[in-house]
Amino acid sequence: MFRNGLEPWHIIVVVLVAVLLFGSKKLPDTARALGKSMRILKSEAKAMKDEGGIEADPVVTPAPAATVTTANNVTPTTTAHPADSPR
Repeated sequence: MFRNGLEPWHIIVVVLVAVLLFGSKKLPDTARALGKSMRILKSEAKAMKDEGGIEADPVVTPAPAATVTTANNVTPTTTAHPADSPR
């Protein structure tokens, strides 16, 4: 069915349609912009892949509970400020 799916005359027709739609002056700028966009997309996809590999298997260790030692082993108490008390 698609034995010769893309023949040389197909490419010629596509190029002619592109020239008619965009004009011969805008085609180089359009191709340049498309290439730049593809490079940006490729670099961003690579960055996401690299970043995803790091986050895929995170090793998180819980921090030990903090102990507070004071002079004479007295635990500190907090006092309420008068402005904090309800009226």
